[in-house]
Amino acid sequence: MTTDLASGPPPKGAVDPTPKRPTADRLAFRLPAPPVSGVVRPRLLAVCLLLAAAAFLAFAVETSVGDIDLPLTEVMKALVGTGDPGTELIVHELRLPRALAGLLVGIAFGISGALLQTVTLNPLASPDMIGITQGAGTAVVAGIVLGWDAGLSTQALGLLGALLAGLLVYVLAWKRGTTGYRIVLVGIGIAWICTSITDYLMARGQRFQAQAALGWLVGNLNGRTWEQIGPLAVTMAVLVPLAVLLGRQIRVLQLGDDVARGLGTRVQIVRVAVLLIAVGLVSFGTATAGPIAFVALAAPQVAQRLAGTPFPPPVAAGLTGAVMVLVSDLAARSIVPDTELPVGVVTGVLGAPVLLWLLIRANRAGSGG
Repeated sequence: MTTDLASGPPPKGAVDPTPKRPTADRLAFRLPAPPVSGVVRPRLLAVCLLLAAAAFLAFAVETSVGDIDLPLTEVMKALVGTGDPGTELIVHELRLPRALAGLLVGIAFGISGALLQTVTLNPLASPDMIGITQGAGTAVVAGIVLGWDAGLSTQALGLLGALLAGLLVYVLAWKRGTTGYRIVLVGIGIAWICTSITDYLMARGQRFQAQAALGWLVGNLNGRTWEQIGPLAVTMAVLVPLAVLLGRQIRVLQLGDDVARGLGTRVQIVRVAVLLIAVGLVSFGTATAGPIAFVALAAPQVAQRLAGTPFPPPVAAGLTGAVMVLVSDLAARSIVPDTELPVGVVTGVLGAPVLLWLLIRANRAGSGG
């Protein structure tokens, strides 16, 4: 590219056609050893740090609040093994698994929602909307009502159902490749089919079976164990770094398929990889705590507006999801005296207005029909 230095500045009153690249919202850096370079968004970094601090605070409060409230100092002593045996038992076996499940599930849902919304270029694309969580719910209810849970745990059934639903959405949306538009439309259809099957199974089952299924379908952190957290933690340790490594390719997809191909990106391969990561995260998250409503939908949109980025940033979305789940669980345990509500009830109340706002916003922008 050459620049005409003789042309000089534009005449007074004329508009300079040269596009201006924003520099205040990003800073470039280069390290001599090892040779690493990149771009940092100061606002996004600050938002991530604040969200991480909020998630840590909510996590600490979650481990101290319960039938027996514990001071944070006693919780810290129990965590390092210097507390009294009773406190250590409460913290290690009851409070810590629940808080850690909320933290990991929130991060998994937030990142999954951000990836799906980015790869489909649709703010309404989330596991709640394209049938993945509904597939998990159908599998769990079928296992409870039909007796399949005797051989497979609820967690295994939820994982299997979510993975099958995600695979079905992708296969049906394939037509010489996939587009975000087809994925969303097919996903909505799969979601309604799974919901109808779930309703039929609930009506067919016995009352105690329906109660057991409903307790899982709402989304609940109560009674989480270390055995349930382990598979989710391992999955996140593998998939989250992969999502970060694919960050550049994901950002290129935001420019559209044609532009991405022109820049040398293998669009379908990247899209399949991103979808697999998103489905894997939400599948294991749903298997751990149930389909906690609206977290994967709302967290990316909240994070995007906090960070001021054109598309949902995955890391900030994950931290936002963690804060949402932990704070909602704290609220669910204290809203009604002597009654502990499932965390999904609170996230549903908080997430429904976000969905309405997104629909109104899309309609005003001319994309909502």
